[in-house]
Amino acid sequence: MAQEITIAKFKDVADGLQAGQFSIGERENVSGLSGLDPIYKELLDRPIVITLGLIGPDGRVGLTPMWFDYEGDHILVNTAAHRRKCGWIRNNPQLTILIVNPDNPYHWVQIKCTVEREELEDGPNGERVTRQLDKIWQRYTGNEPPYGLRDPSIDEERVLFVCRIDRIATFGKP
Repeated sequence: MAQEITIAKFKDVADGLQAGQFSIGERENVSGLSGLDPIYKELLDRPIVITLGLIGPDGRVGLTPMWFDYEGDHILVNTAAHRRKCGWIRNNPQLTILIVNPDNPYHWVQIKCTVEREELEDGPNGERVTRQLDKIWQRYTGNEPPYGLRDPSIDEERVLFVCRIDRIATFGKP
């Protein structure tokens, strides 16, 4: 059964000035990403580099531009196990992604998530982690697999964080 997701729809100025602009105009509950308005869902389907927001050890937000993917109603974050953000996610498994339309910065969707599980490339679902990495490699670069940016100085292992969507905020029009 799909989890209910609350969408906060911010008022924007795409159709002109309005009272209370840039504040939340209404909230809507949907039973999954299939209920997201297509003008925002389309942003998830484009190869747009997202901004990932995490809480670092000093309590401040760290922002990282990166590739992402989703599967059903889960956000997938694939990163190298040795990177600091991997530890930050483990220490505070709540993260936020921001997808801004590169053709119109006043059209975006923000998704707040919580990690449900992690899958290790050298673990039982390792082939899935590698396949997902190859998928986003091809999506974002247009190059055939395998993923071509592994650090050649180490035996780079990947981690796939599978995240439940908690809340969504939307803004603007294409």
